[in-house]
Amino acid sequence: METLKKAMPARVQITAILKKALFSGEYKSGDELSLTEIAERLGVSRTPVREAFQTLEAEGLIELRMNKGAIVKPIDEKYITDHYEMRILLESEAAKRAAERGMPDTDALLKKLDALQDRMDSVSTEEYEELNLAVHSAIWAAADNERLYKFLSSLWNGPSVSITAPKLDHYKKSTKEHIAILKAIQKQDA
Repeated sequence: METLKKAMPARVQITAILKKALFSGEYKSGDELSLTEIAERLGVSRTPVREAFQTLEAEGLIELRMNKGAIVKPIDEKYITDHYEMRILLESEAAKRAAERGMPDTDALLKKLDALQDRMDSVSTEEYEELNLAVHSAIWAAADNERLYKFLSSLWNGPSVSITAPKLDHYKKSTKEHIAILKAIQKQDA
């Protein structure tokens, strides 16, 4: 979690971590989530975990229980599909706006992605996820719309890695896609 601290508030980071666990099936319908256990596991205070729980409850993913943590609600494939469709729609708009307005750190991100691509077989999950978030958040920032940035941050749950596909294959494909998107933004090709 240390690498995300630079980019997002703790409550947003924890919400993203928990969403990823919920979407991947790590937590299943009916599982009880303990505020204290999650705070200890993530090395944070209970406050940002409580805030993340409130966000997840508002999104219909968990049910809060007074002084008893939370219970995971059923999450079906439609919910997950709807979530990623919203990310696609909003991130596409953010990329379009970044291309129209310009994005100052495109060259630096492209260099980092090229370097990552050259040594993909030895890249750690943490390193990939840190650069992945840097690319996404740079595009959101370049879109120059605070509400869009906040909404995309609230939808963030990390890289959309399939639980059935190998991570390395996803990292390679995703890196190529990020390079293509940044090159289009660089050319102001919305």
